[in-house]
Formats: sequence, structure tokens, C-alpha cells
Amino acid sequence: MLLAIDAGNTNIVFAIYDGKEMRKQWRAVTQVARTADEYAVWLSQLLMLEKLSFGDLDAAIIATVVPAVLFDLRALCRSYLNCEPLIVGDPTIDLGIKANVDRPQAVGADRLCNTVAAHERYPGAVIVVDFGTATNFDIVAENGDFDGSVIAPGANLSIEALHQAAALLPRVAIHRAHKVIGRDTVPSMQSGVYWGYVGLIDGLIARIKAEYAKPMTVVATGGLAHLFRPDIPAIQHIDPDLTMRGLMLIHARNQKR
Repeated sequence: MLLAIDAGNTNIVFAIYDGKEMRKQWRAVTQVARTADEYAVWLSQLLMLEKLSFGDLDAAIIATVVPAVLFDLRALCRSYLNCEPLIVGDPTIDLGIKANVDRPQAVGADRLCNTVAAHERYPGAVIVVDFGTATNFDIVAENGDFDGSVIAPGANLSIEALHQAAALLPRVAIHRAHKVIGRDTVPSMQSGVYWGYVGLIDGLIARIKAEYAKPMTVVATGGLAHLFRPDIPAIQHIDPDLTMRGLMLIHARNQKR
């Protein structure tokens, strides 16, 4: 079985794949100071709940946008799985796609995984809206290539910035405000972030489609996708496991070489 690891700025996701089927997925807060042994203790307990152990895992693949965690994640795979993990972004890895941008090496590993999975699942050109620390709009060409992007601050990042920069504004949770006009500080902040992001996402999707000038399927992924979907009709599909599926597909492709 395959251990797929996606290390993001906020969370690290671990998923077990048996062939092409995901068996289980777990999430941990991204902490640069966490060691390989600490990952192993945490992960071994979760595997036991599924009646699995490290001995059932014989392969691994890692995508990370946090370079500082790669050393210990790689050490986890070497020491406890007895395998050398594939690293998305390594020049020797065959992704099956190209990045049509000025600096291909600067494209985040998670976005390449999303591109691979989106092309496999949805015909034609695709916009992947990834609700993460940043809100990414990634363009997948009809042939599967990464064809550019838009990057905006994530909703959680924006609401935290409000709290940090303004002394009288509290830290609040993202919430769908039922009214646009708030009558107190908290609902006013929640309205501004929620409805502001609805407008941002709707507007950028429309502008991307107009500029790309081709039919495009819109797919959303990431933790806040389900929250925003009801008010953004332009989003056609929610695909929460898009990044992990991309990791699985990349590993399968490179096993055939």
C-alpha cells in the first residue's frame, strides 16, 4: 500500500491508498519542529485503528510547499517504511504534464498534483479553486498542462490579518453571514470576509473564463470549499481529495517507468 503525504502551510495530510482506492486519510497541524519519530508515533496509532501497521506500507510519495518539513518526512519513510519516497518536484519524477509558466520550478507541488488529478477526472479545460492558506485558481489546459494561475489570500488568512492589524477587531471564525449588513463587530467582520470572498471568487472565475475564451469546468477543493459552494453557482464540482488523488496518480505513473 501507498502512503501519500501532502504538506501544506497549515496542515499535513497523510492518506493510505490500496491500489487506486483511498483507504483512510488523516490530518495534522504543520509544525516544522516535529521529528520523524514524532510523526511515526502519531501515525502508528492511527494505523492501528485501521488494523494496519508500517509493515503494510511499501511505498510513499510526498508533496510539500514547506521545505523545512521535507527532511523529517523523508526520514519517516526511510526509517519506518523502509522505502525511498518519491518527491513531487524532483526533476527525475515524470508528472505527465508541463507547467506553461515563466518559472515552472516555482509552481507548488500541491498545485501540480491538483492539475494531474483534475485532468484525469474532468474533460476539457478546468479551473481548480483551492481553498487553502491561499486561495489558488489553477488553470488546467485541455491537454492536462498547468496553464497559469491566480493567487489570492485565503479567507482564514484575511480574517486573521484583520485581527492582527486592528487593535479593536477580535479573532473570529469564518461564518456564512445571513445578512450582508452587520449590526455588531463580529457579524460585520464575518459578512465582509464571507461575502467579500464570494464576490472575489465569482469575479475571478468570470474573468478567467473570459480571458481563456474556452469552455471550462470549475472544481473546488480545500477545507472551505463546502462553506462557499452554495453561494457560488459557478463552482460545478467539490472534490476534497483532489490533491491526494494526484499524488496517487503520479506515483502510479512513475512505477510503470
